[in-house]
Amino acid sequence: MSSEARAPGSRATPAGPALPSLRFGYGTNGLADLRLDDALRLLADLGYDGVGLTLDHMHLDPLAPDLATRTRRVAHRLDALGLDVTVETGARYVLDPRRKHGPSLLDPDPDDRARRADLLLRAVRVAADLGAHAVHCFSGTVPEGTDTDTAWKRLAESLTPVLAAAASAGVPLAVEPEPGHLLATLADFHHLRRILGDPEPLGLTLDIGHCQCLEPLPPADCVRAAAPWLRHVQIEDMRRGVHEHLPFGDGEIDFPPVLAALAATGYQGLTVVELPRHSHAGPHHAGHSLPFLRHAEQTAPTGSPRPAPALQQAAPPHGAPSTAPEGSSTP
Repeated sequence: MSSEARAPGSRATPAGPALPSLRFGYGTNGLADLRLDDALRLLADLGYDGVGLTLDHMHLDPLAPDLATRTRRVAHRLDALGLDVTVETGARYVLDPRRKHGPSLLDPDPDDRARRADLLLRAVRVAADLGAHAVHCFSGTVPEGTDTDTAWKRLAESLTPVLAAAASAGVPLAVEPEPGHLLATLADFHHLRRILGDPEPLGLTLDIGHCQCLEPLPPADCVRAAAPWLRHVQIEDMRRGVHEHLPFGDGEIDFPPVLAALAATGYQGLTVVELPRHSHAGPHHAGHSLPFLRHAEQTAPTGSPRPAPALQQAAPPHGAPSTAPEGSSTP
C-alpha cells in the first residue's frame, strides 16, 4: 500500500486528522419515472450512500392504505441494499391534484393547514419506521391577502404538533429555506427558531443551490454559518438570482470549497442530489452526479478557509420568487 493510501471513509489532509468522507444520496423526485424498487437498486449499484425519499403517489404514497406495512417493506429493502434515507415532503400534488404544493402550512383555511400538518406527521412516523436521519419540510408561499405576521403565526402554530411528534420519535424536522417562500433564507430560519423558542427537534435543510441563488453569503460560507443546525443537505448546480436546479457543471457553483466546508463541519447526514425536473433522464444524471461530487470532494481545498469571494450580482428581493421557480418546493 502506497504512502498516499487512505482509510475508507476519510479524506487525507496535509495537516491534522483526515476529514470523514461525505455521504451522498439522490432524490427520488429526480427518479419519478422509475418504480421505487428499481430506483433504490440503481442508486445502490451506482455507489450512493442513501436516498432522499419523497413521499408521493408514484413511490411511497403517504395517503394510501396500509402505510405502515408498505413502509416496513421499504425499510427492509433499504437495509438489504445498504442505503440510508432522509424523508422529503416536497411532492407537487400529493395533497391536492389541482394545487401544486397545496395546501400549505400558511393557508387561510385551518382545515387546509391541518392537512399539510397531517402529511408531516405521517412523514415523521414513516421516518421513524425507516430509521431516517431527518424529515424535510418547507413553509410554503404567503397566500394573497395574508400579512407577514399572520403567516409566521400560522407557520409556528402548524409546526408545533409536528415538532412534538418529531421529539417523541427522535427524528429531527429539517426546515428548508426556499426561494419565494415565507421562510426563504437562513435569516428566516433563525426567525422561526426564535418564534418557537428554539425547540431541540427543529433543524435545517440547506440547499446548496438556493445559497447560490438567494443568500448574501457564498455557498461555502452558508455551510459554515448553518453548521450548528444542519440536519439535511440538498445539492445541485444553480445560477445567481435564478431558481433553476441544474446538473453539475451547468451553473456557477464552485463545488470543492463547498464540500470542504461541509466536511469540516463534521456533518454525516446525507447530501442529496436534487434534480426534480430531470426525471426523464434520471438514471443518466444519477450516474454522472456521484463521480462529479466525489471528484470535487477529493480536490477540495484543505487548511484554513480562504476569504469568501464577493458576489457578482445582487440577490433578488427578500423572499421574491425567482424567474424560473423550480426544485423540491417550487417546481
